[in-house]
Amino acid sequence: MIVGAGSAGCVLANRLSADPATTVILIEAGGADDRFEIRLPAGFAKLFKTRYDWDYTTVRQAGMSGRRLYWPRGRMLGGSSSMNAQMWVRGHRADYDGWDVPGWSYEEVLPYFRRAERRTGSNHGGVYGTAGPIHISELRSPNPATAMFLRACEELGLTRLAELNGPCNEGCSPTPVTQHRGRRCSSADAYLRPAAKRPNLTVLTSAQARRVLIEETRAVGVEYGDVAGRRGVVRARREVLLSAGAIGSPHLLMLSGVGAADELLAEGVEPVHDLPQVGRNLQDHLASGIVLHCPRPITLAGAESTGNLLRFLIGRSGMLTSNVGEAVAFIRTSPEEPAPDIELIFAPGPFIDHGLTRPPGHGLTIASILLRPESRGRVFLDGPEVRIDPAYLTAGADLRRQVAGLRKARELFATSALLPFAGPPMNPYWGAETDEQLARWIRERSETLYHPVGTCRMGTDDDAVVDPRLRVRGLAALRVVDASVMPFINRGHTHAPTVMIAEKAADLIIGSR
Repeated sequence: MIVGAGSAGCVLANRLSADPATTVILIEAGGADDRFEIRLPAGFAKLFKTRYDWDYTTVRQAGMSGRRLYWPRGRMLGGSSSMNAQMWVRGHRADYDGWDVPGWSYEEVLPYFRRAERRTGSNHGGVYGTAGPIHISELRSPNPATAMFLRACEELGLTRLAELNGPCNEGCSPTPVTQHRGRRCSSADAYLRPAAKRPNLTVLTSAQARRVLIEETRAVGVEYGDVAGRRGVVRARREVLLSAGAIGSPHLLMLSGVGAADELLAEGVEPVHDLPQVGRNLQDHLASGIVLHCPRPITLAGAESTGNLLRFLIGRSGMLTSNVGEAVAFIRTSPEEPAPDIELIFAPGPFIDHGLTRPPGHGLTIASILLRPESRGRVFLDGPEVRIDPAYLTAGADLRRQVAGLRKARELFATSALLPFAGPPMNPYWGAETDEQLARWIRERSETLYHPVGTCRMGTDDDAVVDPRLRVRGLAALRVVDASVMPFINRGHTHAPTVMIAEKAADLIIGSR
């Protein structure tokens, strides 16, 4: 039994149901991934704050000018892989070696990345897999300004990478995207649809899991509710696998009585198993952008024209095939950093307020992403509801690194390559320049990059929520398989490692029978 049909759940549904002797049920709170904008690469912001979105909001963040931040998460088949920016970025070798968990070093997880990948286009050094379910390609119609960003990076001495997803990602590169012939390729597209007609796989949509049923110390099923408010129960003969994400999985565990016993009692939940670290260790990539007017009318501001729509519908080309974050650069802000601590993402358009605000005119964005935050937050209960406290910028080093990232973004805009495309500040960016001004801008306007992890941490120590085989410590027949098990966030994006985790988990589950 799998809870959550997102980046991980779709992988599990496919791999486990490949054995005809195994019956699998996949439970998803949302519905079908049937909206046009899901297939349209540049249209993902149109899905925000709709029925396809969990539409979470954090608690007020003292380090972010007291703001509550919007956190979109996918609520449909494919989960967030059906509404992300399609960036396939594994991270750095040091990420996985740094987890320091048996079986999860870089060399041990690399085959699972490659198993997932079906690379088309360049594949220097055979970095990518070529026979997997997920199509990975270059953008079909990159914006001309994107080439100038990459030239600007080289002007500042950054290495142009032959392939971004090798063991070291320090340098600059166009973004590899999860697209097939110009359309999004989500986990539902890659894994679930090819398995959907198997008689041993049942997919139950519009069914929100309410709690895991635990008898003595064994998970035996899940209680769920449908859109009409009716309750149902599905019992599992073998195992219950939670793949509801870094918010949903700890939330469901806590509703089921698994978590810090005193905190559960305070919220009216009877403790079943005292596991204090459930919901803690929350990490996320914080994004802060420099947005400037562009004097040349070439940006994505014109993407929604009739001509571009026809280019997409007829030839799967044009601006609407853009993933918005068309190129990246991974940098170290000081020589003391052992690996990149900042990612710079280039968008050939003004990406403001998650794309929900469309300022008039043409603009360009270079965003600084804090790759390895030292701040740690948590997910916790407020009655039956979930609350999110990422605790952004509670560690002082995080602000220092992010300021350095924005300084580098400003340097890039000042290069001979980008200067002809870089006009005055575009509202709401008011032109912060000094470190003090940049720190204020970061607190006032930074947002999530949609990468929460860590809330059901994997490890061998007594405080870990799951063991190296992803089994919830102290309970039988219950595993967590999603981004919540990462001990530390990766120096990349989280879709690729989440798919990798699920690919490896499938082997662990099959091997345990």
